[in-house]
Amino acid sequence: MPSDVQKILVTGGAGFIGTHTVLQLLEEGYKVWIIDNLDNAVQEAVDRVRELAGAEKAKNLYFHLGDLRNKEDLEKLFSQTRFDAVIHFAALKAVGESVAKPFLYYSNNLIGTLYLIETMQKYGCKKIVFSSSATVYGQPKEIPCLEDFQLNALNPYGQTKLWCEEMFRSIQKADPEWRIILLRYFNPVGAHMSGRIGEDPKGIPNNLMPYIQQVAVGRLPELNVYGHDYSTRDGSAIRDYIHVVDLADGHLAAVRKIFSADNIGCVVYNLGTGRGTSVLEMVTAFEKASGKKIPVKLCPRRPGDAIEVYASPEKAKKELGWKPRFGIAEMCRDQWNWASKNPWGYQAKK
Repeated sequence: MPSDVQKILVTGGAGFIGTHTVLQLLEEGYKVWIIDNLDNAVQEAVDRVRELAGAEKAKNLYFHLGDLRNKEDLEKLFSQTRFDAVIHFAALKAVGESVAKPFLYYSNNLIGTLYLIETMQKYGCKKIVFSSSATVYGQPKEIPCLEDFQLNALNPYGQTKLWCEEMFRSIQKADPEWRIILLRYFNPVGAHMSGRIGEDPKGIPNNLMPYIQQVAVGRLPELNVYGHDYSTRDGSAIRDYIHVVDLADGHLAAVRKIFSADNIGCVVYNLGTGRGTSVLEMVTAFEKASGKKIPVKLCPRRPGDAIEVYASPEKAKKELGWKPRFGIAEMCRDQWNWASKNPWGYQAKK
């Protein structure tokens, strides 16, 4: 429990990873402010976090509709509250969309981050946990990925994460008062065990698991599997899937470290399981968890996709005291629990 109640600003806190992390922050006793433009999220998700937190802890959650690219929104927030730290999730995150619409990604992910850092600097808030991504590794020459690997993003989304990382490194170097933790996520899936909060992308999903779940509940006719001729055990791409609750735990561990250690500098950690699972293996596991057959359509490879990427999470285990608790079976179980209770996500069927 934090000594005197610490105030955390969570950007993009109404989104998939944001809601799960906000819930755990509230349960740990922090006061939490969310800023979100609801571009790819809904107010209902925040309401459900309040419900899960319980009446007493829900009093410590404040929501602001705002956009990081609007300096007035940030100014208003920081001038009213003295934040102890920021967790920065807010970003667009679809690889394919970033290839088609690079300007949208540069504007949202880079300018939003720059304005956020400027405002934090102005108000003397110099502690941040940043949501980075395994896409910064590109197609690594070897696996598992280690934090000190050469970085090589293959698409505009990955480039924005990489440039943000570089921005944070140079800012911390120029002003050593900053304490910065960069968390490189692998592939977040699953949902809260209650089935009340989970991933609910707008439009056709860009990520595998929400796509599978929409096929399972009958919203989409079949799953498109992009790339089936890779040099992997079954021809489909291999990724490191991590339960979203484990990922939220990783943020809690990072927040504890940022408050307790003086000489953090700007440090990076992988958050993954260290195990690679192929797309087709994930389909089979979901079929087992849901009892539903998932029709699959094999499609050509997507531009910007890597063949095989998984993490070495050893550094996070050693320095953050964090390790993932859940395997593929639990990820699929919790994803199906969320999907079967909320077949149309947070919205009722139109």
